[in-house]
Amino acid sequence: MNFKEIKELIEILDQSNLTEINIEDNKGSVVNLKKEKETEIITPQVAQQPAPSVAQPQVAQSAPQVSEDTQSQEVVADNYETINAPMVGTFYKSPSPEEGAYVQVGDKVSNDTTVCILEAMKLFNEIQAEISGEIVEILVEDGQMVEYGQPLFKVK
Repeated sequence: MNFKEIKELIEILDQSNLTEINIEDNKGSVVNLKKEKETEIITPQVAQQPAPSVAQPQVAQSAPQVSEDTQSQEVVADNYETINAPMVGTFYKSPSPEEGAYVQVGDKVSNDTTVCILEAMKLFNEIQAEISGEIVEILVEDGQMVEYGQPLFKVK
């Protein structure tokens, strides 16, 4: 199995609901691809017996942080919303090096405004704002690798 075929299998795995692919070719080579599971924090249910009052604030504080990290936008401390990366990839602010950026600081955006491109596995994915407002800060550099959920833009 060559590198290109393995790369295509990885792409199929990433875009599917599958968690694992096992392939054996006619030469006896075995390829086993597994998708890493996202970490879930499960908060314990309150038992019928009263729980200590010290434990309750810890549960209440940790649960909202998990839900905020998984959303595509979130409100940051200074009351700005963010547009977050919906996938891992390379951030590009324009469709090509010769063209201007999709958005700049001060630009107004709406739900369907394309704000950038994320390249993953040689696929270029246009990312929409999904919120309305004004771009107040671009948080990443052109050509920078970004992680899933990483804030890309601040919007007010």
